[in-house]
Amino acid sequence: MAVTEITATKFQDMIRVAAHRINKNADFVNSLNVFPVPDGDTGTNMNLTFQTGAKAVLESNDESVGDLAKHLGKGLLMGARGNSGVISSQLFRGFAKSVAHKKSLTAQDLADAFAHGVETAYKAVMKPVEGTILTVAREAAKAGLKAANGSDDALVVMQAVVKGAKRALAKTPDLLAVLKEVGVVDSGGQGLVFIYEGFQEGLSGKISSDVHDVTDEEMNEMINAVHHQSAQVQLDPADIVYGYCTEMMVELGDGQNLKHFDYEPFRNYLNTLGDSTLVISDEEVVKVHVHTEHPGTVFRYGQQFGSLMKIKVDNMRLQQESIIEREGALDQQVAQKPLAEMGVVAIAAGQGLGELFKSLGVTHVLNGGQTMNPSTNDILDAVKAAHAKHVIVLPNNGNIFMAAEAAAKAATDVEVAVVKSKTINQGMTAMLGYSPDADLATNQSEMTAQLPNVISGSITRAIRDTTINGLAIRDHDWMGIIDGTITVTDKDREAAGIAMIDKMINDDSEIVTIIVGADANQTEAKAIADAVGKQYPDLEFEIHQGDQPVYPYFVSVE
Repeated sequence: MAVTEITATKFQDMIRVAAHRINKNADFVNSLNVFPVPDGDTGTNMNLTFQTGAKAVLESNDESVGDLAKHLGKGLLMGARGNSGVISSQLFRGFAKSVAHKKSLTAQDLADAFAHGVETAYKAVMKPVEGTILTVAREAAKAGLKAANGSDDALVVMQAVVKGAKRALAKTPDLLAVLKEVGVVDSGGQGLVFIYEGFQEGLSGKISSDVHDVTDEEMNEMINAVHHQSAQVQLDPADIVYGYCTEMMVELGDGQNLKHFDYEPFRNYLNTLGDSTLVISDEEVVKVHVHTEHPGTVFRYGQQFGSLMKIKVDNMRLQQESIIEREGALDQQVAQKPLAEMGVVAIAAGQGLGELFKSLGVTHVLNGGQTMNPSTNDILDAVKAAHAKHVIVLPNNGNIFMAAEAAAKAATDVEVAVVKSKTINQGMTAMLGYSPDADLATNQSEMTAQLPNVISGSITRAIRDTTINGLAIRDHDWMGIIDGTITVTDKDREAAGIAMIDKMINDDSEIVTIIVGADANQTEAKAIADAVGKQYPDLEFEIHQGDQPVYPYFVSVE
């Protein structure tokens, strides 16, 4: 049946199903990451971004599509994570502007809105790259405009948009050589296709049985999935249903008295014991996080599959009581404390990294980075926490640039500048150019000038077989990444670290700094330093504990 008018109710259906589609397929989008690293997060970023916008739409009682689209655009902008999330927010910001003041939409209105969204997104990106989500959005919009010329059926237009998006997605490997080499389509473009497919299904009214009305609780869980946060200050400790944050690491084993580990039944059982369940496993180890009332039951269950290597239990009710007391005192102190002239926000994951940044003069450290790209709103909150009139933001990750810049533009009471540090190493080096007595523009300039003075390296593990730049990579190999390029692979982590640092050193090198991650150790780091030091006796070495996830070692050579 033809759809000649998109009402507010129908528009909410489109958003609801699209939110379901991108959530359901986020892991698949993550798997399309070009690099075989364990922090491919395009799907996660697009999902969490869209869930924030969807929540704003589905909670609204507005009866105008224009008003709902405005809520969508605002929600997406504030929840935008990663470059893919920010670009998505710009697509729908333009969409919202196109339909402003419209109570309902015609087929032509819908096509025009997609086209206007593309214009807005292209303007927001400094150097648009073809073969990405932008290409998919542009070709989808073209197909929609063409369909609108011959039909007043909005469903026909939406079907054309989806077909155009899929055609463009299939061609992305021809536009970006790295996609063809690795054998994947663009991940951001694929995420957008899932969103558009959801629009089409919601508009058709033929909604799959697995789509349900997302509750507030489920929506909030999606939005907070990446950032494992303690209960908000407003939460009464008595309202916490599962009071013990329980973690364990199990070394899997074989034996007559041990069960065979099967991921799905294992995770499903833990789900019955509480919520916020996270299970990560490989052939040797399974890591578990769950909120429960019965930590002992969790540990006994884990022992059925192997030896308990690490266990940890936190009483979240007691933690919450402490947070309420501490936050109340801090809020009062901050309110009474005058604003500083200058502050710095650095984005980093790991307690050790946070302490290192603060020792360099950073005012506030926002927990995030690899696998945990903070949203625009997260960065705005961090800027506020810096309690200064002027604030520098160090993203320390190229995928956070756009969200940081969006936060800088959205800030009202604070003047914000972004120093585009691509790595943790660059962020630390940038602080050498920082002066709390200089003005914002001078600090931004001086800190940016420091960025080329460091060579950044990192060690992480491959999660699949692939070939990049002619380098064959095998699943579970250790990879050395230098300034964003995979240059070393080895089955041995220590050997990979030694080989990577050797490639980082040049005639001007003086200092090598090794930052030890949560899954690495100081002993191995010293062995790496000693091995490199024998080859280069004039170099100085520093080793610091960073506690960062995913990357056992960050290395800088200056």
